[in-house]
Amino acid sequence: MYNVDLLKATIENVIDGIFVIDGKGIILLVNPAACALFGYTTNELYGKNISMLMPSPYAEKHDSYIKRYEQTGRAHIIGIGREVNGVKKDGTVFIARLAVSETNYNNSTVYAGVVHDLTAEKLAETKRMQHTNELEILVEERTGFLKNIVQTLEQAKEEVNISLLKEKEVNQLKTRFVSMASHEFRTPLSSILLSASLIEYYFDRIDKKKIFSHLDKIKTGVGNLNAIINDFLSVERIEAGKVHPLMNEFDLISLCEEVVEAMAMVLKTGQTMSYDHVGTTSIVNLDSNLLHHCLLNLLSNSSKYSHDDGYIELITEITESTCIIWIKDNGIGIPQEDQAYLFEAFFRAGNTVDIEGTGLGLNIVKRYTDLMNGTINFESSERLGTVFTLKFPIAN
Repeated sequence: MYNVDLLKATIENVIDGIFVIDGKGIILLVNPAACALFGYTTNELYGKNISMLMPSPYAEKHDSYIKRYEQTGRAHIIGIGREVNGVKKDGTVFIARLAVSETNYNNSTVYAGVVHDLTAEKLAETKRMQHTNELEILVEERTGFLKNIVQTLEQAKEEVNISLLKEKEVNQLKTRFVSMASHEFRTPLSSILLSASLIEYYFDRIDKKKIFSHLDKIKTGVGNLNAIINDFLSVERIEAGKVHPLMNEFDLISLCEEVVEAMAMVLKTGQTMSYDHVGTTSIVNLDSNLLHHCLLNLLSNSSKYSHDDGYIELITEITESTCIIWIKDNGIGIPQEDQAYLFEAFFRAGNTVDIEGTGLGLNIVKRYTDLMNGTINFESSERLGTVFTLKFPIAN
C-alpha cells in the first residue's frame, strides 16, 4: 500500500505530463501536469483518443502508428523518444519531448508516455541562435570595417609610395636637366660668345670672310639653342595635355620624300640616305605634323650617331591592317645596358656623351607615336647599328 501511495504521489506531482493509453489510443490515465500542459481537466481527457492532443496531420495518422507497431514490431516512437508537436485546448501548438514505453496490464498492452514541454528551451535556443546571428553579423560588419581600414591604409601607402616614386623621378629629371642644360646650353653659348668676340676683332680688319664664317657659327649656335628650347616646349605641351592629334588622310610617300629632302641638307659628308615604299597604296590617316616630327627626329639621330660613310634607310609599307615604317642605320648602336631606358626623358646612352643632344628626342617620338595609337620598337647592336620600327593601325 505504501508503494502504491508513493507512486501515485510521484505521478501526480511530477513536473512532466504523463499519459497512459490502450492499444486503440484511448486515454486511461493522465496526471495533473499533463492536464495543465494541454489546458484540459482530467474528465475532459479520460476516455478520449490521445490524437486530440496532436495537430494535423499527425492526429489522423496516430492510430495507424499503433496498429502498424503491433503488427510489425517496428517502433516509430515507442522506446525511442523524439520531439513532437502538441496542440493545447486553445489551439496553441508547441514542441515537446515525448518518451513512450509499453507494458502489460491485465493481459493487455498499454502505453505510457512522458511529455516534457520544450517551449522554454526552444525559445532560449531561438534567442541564442538569434544572438549568435547578431554576433556573426556584428563580427562580419566589424571585420568588413577593419578590412576597409586595412584597404584604405594599403591604398594610402600605395599612394605615398607612388608620390615618393614620382618625387624621386622628378628629382632625377631635375638632375638630368641640370646636367644636360649645363652642357648643351653652355656649348652653343660659348661658341656664340667666341664668334661674337672674333667678329668684333675681324671687323676692325675688314675681314669679311672671317666675319661671315663666325656669323654662320652664331646662326648654327642659335639654331641649336632653338632646337633645345623647342624640345623643352614639346615636352611641356605633352605633359600639360595640350597636344591632340589631328588625324587626316595624306600621301605617306609624299611626306617621306619631303623629310628625306630636308635631311639631305644636314647629312654628314659621305653619308647616304635612301627611301623605298612597299605596297600599292600610300594613303594613311594619321597626324601628318606629328609623324613628320617623328621621322625627322629618327633620321636625324641616324645621321648624328653614324659615321661619315654611314648608310641610312627609310622604308614604308601599308598592309590591310597596319602602316609600318622602318628607319635603319649602320651607326654606333645602343649599348645593351642602356636599351631599357632609351625612351626616358633626358636619358642618353653611355656611348653618346661626346655627341650633342638633349635626351628628349626619342621621348617625344614615343609620346607622339602613342598619341596616334601607334607603337615604336627597336633592335640595336654596337656592331651592326639600329633599326627603329613604327607601327600604326589602319582604320577600317
